[in-house]
Amino acid sequence: MVDGKYWDEEIETLSCEEIRKIQLQKLREQVEYCYNNSVFYRKKFDSIGLKPDDIQTLEDLKKIPFTVKADLKENYPYGMVAASSGEIVEIHASSGTTGNPIVGVYTKHDIAVWQELMARSIYAAGGRPQDVIHVAYSYGLFTGGFGFHYGAQKVGARIVPASGGMTQRQVKLMKDLDVTILACTPSFAVHIAEVMQQEGVNPKHDLKLKRGIFGAEPWSQQMRQRIENVLGIETFDIYGLTELFGPGVSIECTEHNGLHVWEDHFIVEVIDSNTGEPLPDGQEGELVFTALSKTGLPILRYRTFDISKIIREKCACGRTHARMLRVTGRTDDMLIVRGVNVFPSQIEYAILQFPELAPQYLIVLDRPGALDTFHIKVELTEQAQADANLDLKQLKQHIQHKIYIITGLSAEIELVKPNEIPRSDGKTKRVLDLRKGKM
Repeated sequence: MVDGKYWDEEIETLSCEEIRKIQLQKLREQVEYCYNNSVFYRKKFDSIGLKPDDIQTLEDLKKIPFTVKADLKENYPYGMVAASSGEIVEIHASSGTTGNPIVGVYTKHDIAVWQELMARSIYAAGGRPQDVIHVAYSYGLFTGGFGFHYGAQKVGARIVPASGGMTQRQVKLMKDLDVTILACTPSFAVHIAEVMQQEGVNPKHDLKLKRGIFGAEPWSQQMRQRIENVLGIETFDIYGLTELFGPGVSIECTEHNGLHVWEDHFIVEVIDSNTGEPLPDGQEGELVFTALSKTGLPILRYRTFDISKIIREKCACGRTHARMLRVTGRTDDMLIVRGVNVFPSQIEYAILQFPELAPQYLIVLDRPGALDTFHIKVELTEQAQADANLDLKQLKQHIQHKIYIITGLSAEIELVKPNEIPRSDGKTKRVLDLRKGKM
């Protein structure tokens, strides 16, 4: 091991055969645990005549039915829990869902595993005991704040548990406390950068910030470049779901060539969203995860709706665990506008081609008559707002043309003043769909 505990060559550089051996042993144990302790999974297995002994190889994984978000909502709050009430020590829940939230139930064992996953992740992104980690994910039911807190504790770094909100205060703390790593959503990182500019703080000279670990929402390569250029840092994408502990399922290393999935704790598959059939490595599809180490609320073959692809080859950093490419969008985020499939990530890609625009936008869909309206609000930067020579009409036309090339749709573009689109310290709302209930 190097620099402490979290470059673990024994685990992180296992051969493919060794990883598969660990996964098979854990999978068989987890399937038996689910069958014996989860009423939900016992019923699911019995309904198709599946027994734990039927899982003899990793290829047998496809015999297990998918678990979906609706299962968690319908069995809210404890219908899928496998641990006894006395074993449960912590509960988290998802944000931004309608109806019943997605609940995460943790035993002491689960917390220890989560802490280890996050410590590995922070270390892979360059975090070390001498770092000061500013956690600007919300603390509470959302898993982000506590996940980073637990991981940073185990790494031995100094923690600033800032949580969300009070951005001006956060900027002051980052400056005064010599913060070196910022952990938050990418959209909140953009907002922090905006407030720094307003406060006259130059992050490249006034702060000791070196890295940012950002997740909880998809973000494009163009967004990454904007953040890195403004803050003068190296950024890392981290992935996780409340259903799968929280953050720490996978993370980029310093090679930035995909996110390492910690395969001794997760089996990752990519499937065709329409057929449910597994796809070969390297082909884009929907990510499906099986958590091999969860005991409070175990999850088998969970459909994430996140779109990515898997690489299985040794990384230049030395790690051998499979890598998932950055999530490009979600199948359930797909918008159908006038019969055309559109993803918010496509709009973000188009907008970030223009230096006159801030990385803030809102897609507004409506159906006042027979046809959908496709309206996009985009913010000007402070510099563009102050530029008296800027031809706004021409800029709108150029944005419309770029979006048309990417999506095949004509959009109505509304240019708004800086900071007019609402900010969030959590997941930013990018779509306002007013068509629901309209014919």
